[in-house]
Amino acid sequence: MTCCLIGLGSNLGDRRQTLDQAVARVAGHPQMLLTGSSAWHESLPVGGPPGQSRFLNGAVLAETSLRPQAVLEVLQQIETELGRRPAERWGPRPIDLDLLLYGRTVSRTPSLVLPHPRMAWRRFVLQPAAEVAGSMIHPTTGWTIARLLDHLDRAAPYLAITGPIGVGKTQLARRLAQQTSARLIAEQLDLDRLEAFYADPACHGWETEIEFLDPRARLAPVVPAESPGGQ
Repeated sequence: MTCCLIGLGSNLGDRRQTLDQAVARVAGHPQMLLTGSSAWHESLPVGGPPGQSRFLNGAVLAETSLRPQAVLEVLQQIETELGRRPAERWGPRPIDLDLLLYGRTVSRTPSLVLPHPRMAWRRFVLQPAAEVAGSMIHPTTGWTIARLLDHLDRAAPYLAITGPIGVGKTQLARRLAQQTSARLIAEQLDLDRLEAFYADPACHGWETEIEFLDPRARLAPVVPAESPGGQ
């Protein structure tokens, strides 16, 4: 049996009733043993079309003999049974079930990315998840769910500006800092590398950008590494 962490959300209809029904269906599956269920937490919508209602979010922990793809199919079937239909991505929905973690599995398929690629950055995911799986390890960061949530509480907010060399990122950052009273985190540039870039940008562009990535990362507040991708 493998522990899997499942995130739930709803912002249409009777949210609490729908979420309770989803939990009951997970618990009632013959190959899934429910071991924990969080409280419901209200949150603002993230992304998607404007004007959406607030979400109720939660998390459940279950042990299962199913493989990850089979768990995903169970969750999708529950969504369909509870009224979810194909719609705009991140739009309003009566029910949303996400497989967040499946043990310490790290995988990427066209239909499923594990761990969930955005969970480490989202309080509405981590807050309820920490209630039922605080000690569970996020396999690509090596941090527990509780530590990821604590990081969101403690990390200083920052804005990173990215783009190709020579497009004015530094000037834009300085103007934003002046107008918002923010602290500019300035990088020390390798002038030899810049000279090589400007002499032949077609040849040295990507190479120079890659060499700048590591020192730029060290300037930013500590943020756990995360796998790219969407789900």
